[in-house]
Amino acid sequence: MSLKITVIGTGYLGATHAAAMAELGFEVLGLDIVPEKVRMLAEGRVPMYEPGLEELLRAHVAGFEGSTGRLRFTTSYEEVGDFGDVHFVCVNTPQKHGEYACDMSHVDAAFDSLAPHLNGPALVVGKSTVPVGSAERLASRLRDLAPAGAEVELAWNPEFLREGFAVADTLHPDRIVVGVREPGGRAEKLLREVYATPTGEGSPLVVTDFPTAELVKTAANSFLATKISFINAMAEVCEAAGGDVVKLAEAIGYDERIGAKFLRAGIGFGGGCLPKDIRAFMARAGELGADQALTFLREVDSINMRRRGHMVELARDAVGGSFLGVRVAVLGATFKPDSDDVRDSPALNVAGQIHLQGGQVTVYDPKGMDNARRVFPTLGYADSAVASARGADVVLHLTEWREFRELDPAVLGGAVTRRLILDGRNALDAAQWREAGWTYRAMGRPRA
Repeated sequence: MSLKITVIGTGYLGATHAAAMAELGFEVLGLDIVPEKVRMLAEGRVPMYEPGLEELLRAHVAGFEGSTGRLRFTTSYEEVGDFGDVHFVCVNTPQKHGEYACDMSHVDAAFDSLAPHLNGPALVVGKSTVPVGSAERLASRLRDLAPAGAEVELAWNPEFLREGFAVADTLHPDRIVVGVREPGGRAEKLLREVYATPTGEGSPLVVTDFPTAELVKTAANSFLATKISFINAMAEVCEAAGGDVVKLAEAIGYDERIGAKFLRAGIGFGGGCLPKDIRAFMARAGELGADQALTFLREVDSINMRRRGHMVELARDAVGGSFLGVRVAVLGATFKPDSDDVRDSPALNVAGQIHLQGGQVTVYDPKGMDNARRVFPTLGYADSAVASARGADVVLHLTEWREFRELDPAVLGGAVTRRLILDGRNALDAAQWREAGWTYRAMGRPRA
């Protein structure tokens, strides 16, 4: 008998996981406590932009031509308990307000609501990013709240989704990590069955204990954040010494021990994962008495946040020392391309700071406009790159969308008052822009 899978929480992670599980051939029931979200998903629509996700959803939600009908959604925990053999918990873990620590209230609520309805043999699988030690606590919570005699187990299976590549990362993961209490036991066997297709294609499956599985995601994000902040620190040194951080990154990237990925200097990282994950990691290390092991992450965080202010300073200096009366075009609102996510976006943060200093800011982003307007309603917005640049004294390139990399400098030059561009992502072809009569400047690079 084929396994039936439920997914608790249908946000970015949950909606992607539910659709991917249906694609792998399982019957899937997704749950969310927000009725509007359930209705939207049942209509084949997703509440966020993620390439390929809506098409995958419509391939499996009933009512669409050619759909398998393997995927549906509900608001009922009772229905979920009766339906599933394996229950994936995919709710979010935001940063606590005013603290570095992780807010576990959504995860705790999901476990509390699910456990009383687990009557038959069931495996609950946590996918949320949580502080180390949470799985052990939640396993005890499951045992306490599940019906007497119910055979309920917990496993931890962290997610490694990259926004913009989430569908591929779920269907063809570069690794699958499974934290279980008993290696080789029922929980591991069930998860090997769930992931039989990707492991059959060559995706490695790593079996660990609970604490190691919980640490993998935060350790990985901390390493990536450190690498990004390292090259941004080198950009600061290059500016002081007259060096070129792009050439420096190219040279050290050829070293196999280092690699070229995540070595593009710019205005730093943002989004809903890296910033809050490294802060929660520091907070948890402090609770465990291991705070000195992660003190370097404070400097990683500090370098990252400093880049935003530095971009504002570069722009202010470029326009003569003051933004008053200056028209500023900002290309990009999302924290990265191929996403509509503006959470902790460096691009929007820079735009907001310039606006507060008197600049007349107009923003354009291919997918993030609606979310940006909700966060910064006082900024100006345009429906194209050219429209945002109309009459601008300076253009800031702050999110490395392909659309921006492929802009024709001559066409954009016809819209601006002054051909001055600051590349906050070191992603544009400097020679091409300069040949078109632009003054091109970028972080960590010498002026031509």
